[in-house]
Amino acid sequence: MDVKVGSPFPLGATWDGQGVNFAVYSQEASAVELCLFDTVEARVETDRIPLIGLTDSVWHVYLSSCKPGQLYGYRVQGEYQPQHGLRFNPHKVLLDPYARAIGRDLHWHDSLFGYRFDDPEQDLSCDERDDAEVAPLAAVIDPTFRWRQDQAPRTPWHKTLIYETHVRGLTMKHPGVPEELRGTYLGLTSKVVLNHLRQLGVTAVELMPIHHPVNERNLVERGLVNYWGYNTLSYFAPNSHYAHTKEPVGIIREFKEMVRRLHQAGLEVILDVVYNHTGEGSHLGPTLSFRGLDNTSYYRLMPDKQRYYQDFTGCGNTLNTQSWPVVRLIMDSLRYWVVEMHVDGFRFDLASVFAREQDGLDFRGSFFSIINQDPVLSQVKLIAEPWDARPDGYQIGKFPPPWREWNGKFRDGIRQFWRGNSHTLGEFASRLSGSNDLYGHHGRDPTASINFVTSHDGFSLHDLVSYNQKHNENNGENNRDGENHNLSWNCGVEGQTDDPHIGALRQRLMRNFIATLFLSQGVPMIRSGDEMAHSQRGNNNSYCQNNEINWLNWILTPEQQNCLLFLQYVSNLRQRHPVLRRRFFFGDGNEVRWLNPAGKNMSESDWYNDHCVGLLLNGHSLPDLDEPGKPSRTDTILILINGSAVEKKFSLPP
Repeated sequence: MDVKVGSPFPLGATWDGQGVNFAVYSQEASAVELCLFDTVEARVETDRIPLIGLTDSVWHVYLSSCKPGQLYGYRVQGEYQPQHGLRFNPHKVLLDPYARAIGRDLHWHDSLFGYRFDDPEQDLSCDERDDAEVAPLAAVIDPTFRWRQDQAPRTPWHKTLIYETHVRGLTMKHPGVPEELRGTYLGLTSKVVLNHLRQLGVTAVELMPIHHPVNERNLVERGLVNYWGYNTLSYFAPNSHYAHTKEPVGIIREFKEMVRRLHQAGLEVILDVVYNHTGEGSHLGPTLSFRGLDNTSYYRLMPDKQRYYQDFTGCGNTLNTQSWPVVRLIMDSLRYWVVEMHVDGFRFDLASVFAREQDGLDFRGSFFSIINQDPVLSQVKLIAEPWDARPDGYQIGKFPPPWREWNGKFRDGIRQFWRGNSHTLGEFASRLSGSNDLYGHHGRDPTASINFVTSHDGFSLHDLVSYNQKHNENNGENNRDGENHNLSWNCGVEGQTDDPHIGALRQRLMRNFIATLFLSQGVPMIRSGDEMAHSQRGNNNSYCQNNEINWLNWILTPEQQNCLLFLQYVSNLRQRHPVLRRRFFFGDGNEVRWLNPAGKNMSESDWYNDHCVGLLLNGHSLPDLDEPGKPSRTDTILILINGSAVEKKFSLPP
């Protein structure tokens, strides 16, 4: 085999048409070996090649005889001293952090762990069993693809409507999708699905994590999987389980074809990404990739006890974004998905983690500075989930431009109002008008608020008006998992009922939620399935349910069809009236009037005494400019809201 020193850049396995350059970062390693496997069934590697080049802690080698499709992993030598954060174990085959495709998924076995389970010292012991037969393997890819003049839609934020969905759950039961494509990237682009999204007025599809994940061992042993995918193993490789083809190179092309078709339909692609932690878990987790390559560089360790991890995520570990190799990994990953895979934006899970600097939370820190100055990343859609698992992690309204944020206060305020909680009218009005209290600073505008009533995390819209309590027994954790504070109301009966009065009330409440979402200033986001009143049987933490709990049923009842038609109607209303999707907050003039049921301006006491309000939006005083650069003019809109339990009469203003 023709072996050359190769290059430290780019990281990962790069095919140049004649051979493959391999490069991997490890500052503390004493040696790194490349392991080549012939097949996914191979029990051991066929070749073990030392990475003979070392440049700035990057180990590299070039193989001129190597081609796309080659399966590989790494063995890394160094000290095994967990008490000092060092967890090198050459008996473990490690996945390349820059793997573009997964050639073989892991198969759970005790040998995947760096320590002996039966040793009383737990992870301080060292396991010398070889895991080559069960370790995950990367695959070399050929990145070529005919994009056919693909163009990003680049929908302005104020015209954006986001549809949060799961690749598998959207199409697994759709009778109009070819059976072999259901639950796949290509199934998502079936004509019937694209027509459905267009009829909803959707402009951007936000895909729940498609980075290849780890299915936790405890779930697999209970016959479950990590269906949501918030447990990343590889930040460059698409989830192979969502592809129709099983060939690594074909998986990449299939994902690209999905993006191309969605763009052709005028839809942007936003990826839900999890750069806050990895699937390797706590100090008692497996050694699959980062931990065995350079544990002290990739993870945030306890300063005084480096055996343990700082856990700001609730998932056992936290990526060390204060370490330049980790920052480079994240930036390289983001640019890869934009430049090579043509995606249009990202929603960052538990994004407050990225503001955690040495001296506390800092939203002017290195992570945000690097993204904001990047000529590629600063131009795509960036959405933060503005909290993490720490008590001080709820940082809504704190992210800098050009970031947008999931507005959890919108969700909670709208739910409390329609549930009938007292003294919620003022909060409701603030959320309806774009959350100026949260985003009216530092040059931000109403589109900084991603408005949602429901998301993947929590009750579906149907269940929000049908259950007072969570019902997560199917998750196998005795209903202990999931959020207890749901701000839901079952309308008098828990779960399903044949009572027509309760059924009608639930339908009306769902319409109230839908109308509020679309008539509010900001960027609306729909949870997939809410448009057709999909129920998850009261499960508010369905992360491990790869079944009908999460799969949408496209055979609709008359009530579900009415829900769908209503959402389509209010979405169309929003599209037709620019006053409902303003680019600027309301000024002090006559742009908006808040009215009581008598048609008079709201007094201070009105805000505390009633669940009723009118909102008059003046279409002749928009500060926006239309396409020719002239002041925008549109219809004036009057919104009348009755959140009480009885009928109310409204008098129209002059």
